[in-house]
Amino acid sequence: MIISCLIVDDEPLALDLVESYVRQTPFLRLAGRCSNAMEVFSFLEKEKVDLIFLDIQMLGLNGIEISKLLKDRTRVIFTTAYEQYAIEGYKVDAIDYLLKPVSYPDFLKAALKAQKLFEISQKNKEESVVNPGLFIKSDYRMFRVDPEDITFIEGEKDYVKIHTASGESIMALMSMKSVEEQLDRNIFIRVHRSFIVNLAKIKCIERNRIMIGENSIPISDSHRKEIMDKINLRILTK
Repeated sequence: MIISCLIVDDEPLALDLVESYVRQTPFLRLAGRCSNAMEVFSFLEKEKVDLIFLDIQMLGLNGIEISKLLKDRTRVIFTTAYEQYAIEGYKVDAIDYLLKPVSYPDFLKAALKAQKLFEISQKNKEESVVNPGLFIKSDYRMFRVDPEDITFIEGEKDYVKIHTASGESIMALMSMKSVEEQLDRNIFIRVHRSFIVNLAKIKCIERNRIMIGENSIPISDSHRKEIMDKINLRILTK
């Protein structure tokens, strides 16, 4: 993963030093360099960067103040000659804090820390986007079903019947318990020994039954409390 960087410092020699470190670090790409807050925000309007090496003690807005105005996606590693700013740096969730004069080993350690955090963040994004769905074996075929398309699941002896929003249903040789264990309990709830429903698909609840489309699904006494506890969390009140 290549991390795009911006260097911010009002000292030209400090800018040159950090630039040389960025250029010799393979996973870093130098996007630009700035010497004050106005230049920083003007630059960021035109180009997005992942990481800013940001000096704290500068004229006008200092590094701490600049960091508070950055978008969440842009992370910061502070550079400063003043050790007393370390605590303030961590309060604004900086990745690291480098004390001037910055050595390359210290710079590389902070950069590697940033790389690890960005890789974790990227992995989490990819996992949240990918939705492989559920694969249901029916006869000699495997059907892929998106959980959000399931309206309710009905148990029929040794089989389950999975009803979908399109009106189609899939029969599979498996138990209600095994299906229930694979579903998100915040979305699906067991309402009866023979029924699991998708809370988002409920049309209305009438005494001892739930309506999903034109389907009337019974509520058993043993599951009533759990159902109402979940429903109560979603009831709009004045």
